[in-house]
Amino acid sequence: MDTHIKTGGQPVKPYESNRARMLISCPDGPGIVAAVSRFLHEHGANIVQSDQYTMDPEGGMFFMRVEFDLDGLDGRIAALRSDFEAIASQFRMQWNIYQLSRKKKLAIFVSKEDHCLVELLWQWQAGDLDAEISMVVSNHPDMKEFVESFGIPYHHIPVTPETKREAEQKQLEIVGGNVDLIVLARYMQIVSPALIEPYRNRLINIHHSFLPAFVGGKPYAQAYDRGVKIIGATAHYVTEELDGGPIIEQDVQRVSHRDDVNELKRIGRTIERVVLARAVKWHIEDRILVHQNKTVVFN
Repeated sequence: MDTHIKTGGQPVKPYESNRARMLISCPDGPGIVAAVSRFLHEHGANIVQSDQYTMDPEGGMFFMRVEFDLDGLDGRIAALRSDFEAIASQFRMQWNIYQLSRKKKLAIFVSKEDHCLVELLWQWQAGDLDAEISMVVSNHPDMKEFVESFGIPYHHIPVTPETKREAEQKQLEIVGGNVDLIVLARYMQIVSPALIEPYRNRLINIHHSFLPAFVGGKPYAQAYDRGVKIIGATAHYVTEELDGGPIIEQDVQRVSHRDDVNELKRIGRTIERVVLARAVKWHIEDRILVHQNKTVVFN
């Protein structure tokens, strides 16, 4: 491993200093797109991308993602948010505006299996993951040297059934509310509501199964015993229901009776790393809106 690797977050590209994204969800009705577009135009913004989706034009939910440029955005963002409140109230919107120059900060939690962590680090190093990896947290010391070679802090916090509560308290203290997203990259521990609640819809897990099939532990053994012909992986937001949170991304690969449990695991690792990286990338690019236990993903 080359230890001379850039550290910190991805550099801000020239166009990003004046670019922002707006995410909106609200009850559907006439005039929403026109109101948002008119608002941005009146404030001097130029829309560079716009996506929208309605669940049902008659009484359903409406979702919108708008990317726009605005000169001097950094000094005008507070006023922009304040001025938009009137439109948001009129259409009963849940909304937010994200500046591209404000890179999201990630904490990655991992146990002993490293394939998902490695994929995220490789994509980050290549500039394909436009975020700052603030830290890696693990209940094992195995990957400390590897992670620190990227210039990323590594926190080893052992977890046993007896110390689980204290370990999670340490994790919360280390994260400290200073990260925007926690990624469970094959972190083989069930997290408690104490960690879930402050990161609602900002805590992504990779489950080594095509949910809702084979929830819980040892899904590849379950799949082998069932004789499935397709295996997969699922990236989802974590909720109090085990492996039951809103699904962000899934993928599958065909297998056969010749594949034993170890071969299923080998095939599955490739699916897992790709699916998780996609989900993380979509989240940091503000492409995901959550409604109840479903997601709308503009990709």
